[in-house]
Amino acid sequence: MSAKEHTFTLGIEEEFAIIDPDTGELRSHIQEILEGGKIVLKEQIKPEMHQSVVELGTEICDSIEHARTHVIHLRSKLAELAGKAGLKIASVGTHPFSHWRDQHITEGERYKQIIEDMQLLARANLIFGLHVHVGIPDREMAIHVMNQARYFLPHLYALSVNSPFWVGEDTGLKGYRLKVFERFPRTGIPDAFESLSEYEDYCKLLVKTGCIDNPKKIWWDIRLHPFFDTLEVRVCDTQTRVDDTVAIAALIQAVIAKLFKLLHQNTTFRIYRRRLLDENRWRAARYGIDGKLIDFGRETEVDERSLLNELLEFVASEVDDFGTQREMAHIERIMREG
Repeated sequence: MSAKEHTFTLGIEEEFAIIDPDTGELRSHIQEILEGGKIVLKEQIKPEMHQSVVELGTEICDSIEHARTHVIHLRSKLAELAGKAGLKIASVGTHPFSHWRDQHITEGERYKQIIEDMQLLARANLIFGLHVHVGIPDREMAIHVMNQARYFLPHLYALSVNSPFWVGEDTGLKGYRLKVFERFPRTGIPDAFESLSEYEDYCKLLVKTGCIDNPKKIWWDIRLHPFFDTLEVRVCDTQTRVDDTVAIAALIQAVIAKLFKLLHQNTTFRIYRRRLLDENRWRAARYGIDGKLIDFGRETEVDERSLLNELLEFVASEVDDFGTQREMAHIERIMREG
């Protein structure tokens, strides 16, 4: 079975910082951008909890070139809208010096409820992520793909880290964004689920017991989207360059397609415990691609760049199917240059 025999559609969501063009400070001016943005971009532009954050989301894309075109279009329109409002847009995982205490919260019942539930944790959650959706209509199969894709989340995060600073401090980490976000409940790498029904029972229990009002409040690094037939990979920091965003999305697509194909052939990866995977997640946040991750099969540390090269070899046939060689060449550039 080739990747072409299944439609692994793509959707890319990016969260951006709204900043002052002179000082670089965050500015709580989402409404000024939305006034024109909703006319031009409709549902592809959305507010976030903080008024200094704006989210863009592509339409469903049937190829990486389709996705690239949309990302460029959306970013260009957003920059234009910001410029008309006397603002600029920055693309980082965390703002390097603006403080979350100085930002205004977006009005609306959803955000009011999150603030009520999470208190300071929510107010301090001033971060910017890249979320990639890959279409898998068979949700039972998607759960099993998710179980196995968990292993690769630290590799992807190490490749994407773009958040070393926090409220004016050099954190010493290559990626601090996830350290902020993991203060929330229902974040991080999920446990493995035996079946779709086990996952659905878990969601129903959380709703029934008042933990959440809907499964969108499950914020794992990868999740089966509750309303779309997609796996949503949420682990990556927002990327500064379009080429980085598109290349990472293409790699995620290839990984998901590869695991889907192996499952279709009754070939499976070993499922590792979340606590083991968390060790690699920490290393990815601390060192990015300059560090070492644990190869649990060989029970040894391996340079992250070597593991990424192995990952590129692992998905080579899917890359050929999708025609994303250009994007994989850019992954290699990120590995060389950062």
